[in-house]
Amino acid sequence: MAEKTHRTMDDFARACGVSRPTLSKYFDDPASVKPATRTRIEAALRSSDYQPNLFARNLNRKRTRNVGIVVPAITDPFYAEMVSRIELRCRDEGFWPIVISSHGSPRLESESVKTLTSLKVAGAIVAPLGSVSEPGVFERMGKDIPIVYFDTYIEGDTPFVGNDNHQSTSIMVDYLCRSGEPPVYVDIPHVNHNSGERLQSYIETMRAADLEPVVINAARDYTWDFERIGHEWMERTLDKGGLPGRTILCANDRLAFGIMSAAFTRGLKIGRKPDCDFRVAAHDDHPLSRYTCPPLTTMAQDFAAMAGRSVEILLALLDEARPPAHDLVRNVKLGATLVMRQSA
Repeated sequence: MAEKTHRTMDDFARACGVSRPTLSKYFDDPASVKPATRTRIEAALRSSDYQPNLFARNLNRKRTRNVGIVVPAITDPFYAEMVSRIELRCRDEGFWPIVISSHGSPRLESESVKTLTSLKVAGAIVAPLGSVSEPGVFERMGKDIPIVYFDTYIEGDTPFVGNDNHQSTSIMVDYLCRSGEPPVYVDIPHVNHNSGERLQSYIETMRAADLEPVVINAARDYTWDFERIGHEWMERTLDKGGLPGRTILCANDRLAFGIMSAAFTRGLKIGRKPDCDFRVAAHDDHPLSRYTCPPLTTMAQDFAAMAGRSVEILLALLDEARPPAHDLVRNVKLGATLVMRQSA
């Protein structure tokens, strides 16, 4: 039997024998209509090719069931993993995620805010660029809709869920000091708060152990191209005569990838065995870290908790039936776990 065609919601409502407001209520929340009415609508849907124009319906609302997600780079597997988890959790809660990448650009980040505002999203979960974000861009957005920052933040009272960088870096430094030569720290441009917090924790942990911190800036200019920075720094360092130490602690895993690649091209052996030239460790447990050669020792951030808590806080801000917004823990810093692999 051919499926019945209904061009508009009014047509479909008449075919179902229900009012248009009742049909609209069903599409918002099927459980909100009487069981008998729901059964009638669902039977009609099975015999029809009708699909509601959700975008058009959303435009008539003050707020939609959409949630914006903004990240610096969707191509970075860390953010890709986070976006995937946040998307699925939002969908489970009845919200449709809209994902936008700022590509590391303050201008594009500002444009993403304008886009989400025009789409009337209910709220947003944002990993801001941080230090280079246009002043006030998220503050203005936050006056209209609730926002939750994840991974990094911009100063203010906006809720934030991220890694406890002081805890995680100190654990890594302690491990490296106990298992071999103390680490030299290779830093990246401070594109957000994470970089500075990890550096400070390294310095404090080394000094607490009566050891002298050694910090090397792989690059000072603003960039998110961390693999290139690591590769170029390693090439320059080896050209000048050798490594600054036998243990290298990188600010993040992506920097370590570049360093390890350059070391391989020069025939250096990485690992903790006596015949190895040096050790490498880093931070994040990037999804590709276990597949480097050798696999990278790192601090594993809690992806699941970071995504879950971010969505929970946003939902609490959106839904009065949930715990009152003023009772929320507005700054959640999650502990990380040491993952020992062959590189250190």
